[in-house]
Amino acid sequence: MEIKSIINKAVQENELSKNEIVKLLQIEEEEILEYLYQQADKVRKKYHGDDVHLRGIIEFSSYCKRDCYYCGLRKGNNVLKRYQLKTEDIITQALEGVKLGYKTIVLQSGEDDYDAEKIAYIVKEIKAKADTAITLCVGERSFDDYRLWKEAGADRYLLKHETADKDLYQRLHPGMKYEDRIERLIFLKELGFQTGSGNIIGLPGQSQESLAEDILLFKELKMDMIGIGPFIPHQETPLKDENKGTVEMTLKVLAITRLLLPLSHLPATTALGSIDNYGRQKALQAGANVVMPNITASKYRSRYEIYPAKICIEEKAADCRQCIGGIINSLGRIVAIDRGDSLYI
Repeated sequence: MEIKSIINKAVQENELSKNEIVKLLQIEEEEILEYLYQQADKVRKKYHGDDVHLRGIIEFSSYCKRDCYYCGLRKGNNVLKRYQLKTEDIITQALEGVKLGYKTIVLQSGEDDYDAEKIAYIVKEIKAKADTAITLCVGERSFDDYRLWKEAGADRYLLKHETADKDLYQRLHPGMKYEDRIERLIFLKELGFQTGSGNIIGLPGQSQESLAEDILLFKELKMDMIGIGPFIPHQETPLKDENKGTVEMTLKVLAITRLLLPLSHLPATTALGSIDNYGRQKALQAGANVVMPNITASKYRSRYEIYPAKICIEEKAADCRQCIGGIINSLGRIVAIDRGDSLYI
């Protein structure tokens, strides 16, 4: 009963202590787990209704100057066949995504220092030709770059902090600083971006306490969107022999995050769907209200390999849109017809 009382407290107050979060992360009883997911789903329905927002992702460059130990795009991966889409191809794919009904286009890449002015031009061109929100996800850049893109019309920015455990962050991100990541998240919000972050569940060396700190950091920063996905080891990284994250822990973190941040948008991640055939469906029933299908030209998808065995890399964008629509409808949910802007605004 103590655990249920903690869940009920989270539902009523949207507040928990770190110790209380850890207790929820330790739940093993199937009945209590189901109760956690049901309560998270009720909170989702209360604040977001049955709408599921679709964000179409275009992965426009697989080059990366970083060497993060968990990521297949790391510069140390000499096997990966890199690519970088041309400016006009990015715009064309974005406009095709809008025609398929996507109200948000996500422009994502490795941290390859893609020219800031080109990105600003792409944003302006898409916004001039289509009524869509634009999210950028291109990593840590200068404050001037962020300001340029906001002025160009970009609406949102995704920058996952990955882990709130500073020591673990430093071990997994050679040459990077945890403080730099947090500083940029704060700056992005100050600029007026609807700002997203997120973490990876099951990183080697990660503790339940650090997962609780992740959730509390989401709340402290009042993130507009939060991506929560499992660690999937890549064969060309130093973590290739480590165990992957679990579906259960990913869903726990997702559900608790929904209880503490009822207004935030939470995606059912592709990574979760890649380790469980019904992973995205399970997430949508545990508090998630967003799905982010890949609309990159199919010939490039296998070459943007953050992790192996990613789902939906062969499908054409139109087929993927139809498939995800069917999944959403099968759960008694509907595809949203609005942009799904932040409820914090």
